[in-house]
Amino acid sequence: MQELIARADKVARLLKQRGETIAVAESSTGGLIAAALLALPGASAYFLGGAVVYTQVARRALLNLPDISTLGMRASTQPYALLLAQTARQRFSAVWAVAESGATGPAGNRYGDPAGHSCIAVAGRTERAITLETGSGDRVGNMHAFTAAALDLLLDVLAAEAGASA
Repeated sequence: MQELIARADKVARLLKQRGETIAVAESSTGGLIAAALLALPGASAYFLGGAVVYTQVARRALLNLPDISTLGMRASTQPYALLLAQTARQRFSAVWAVAESGATGPAGNRYGDPAGHSCIAVAGRTERAITLETGSGDRVGNMHAFTAAALDLLLDVLAAEAGASA
């Protein structure tokens, strides 16, 4: 967890410097993204909230999203991760949001993605989505790898924007 907190600290510093906020929507990371961001003193300056949207029921109840098949998409894809991030950003009125959806393992998910597959997205003034494949069935290891990748993506987007506005 210390490694994740160190990554989150870099994100937190940028958000606090700029007076910006973040929301989180995560699935297979089970709340680790939010936990890393909240483990830092002063998190209330930038962290507005988050949701673990592990099931369709949670997605509907927490983000007010319909069955995604009616939207022509499925979970564990970049478009879905981006939809989660955009929705969390809107619902929390945050400047930024980060979202994750994947298959932690030990087996793949019901969509045919292998264990170790995750799609991660950031939504804000800039939007970006990536896919991570660890090739591992280690559930806890994948949760940490997905969280690290989400925090790294968020930091990359924030830093790139800071560079563009400098």
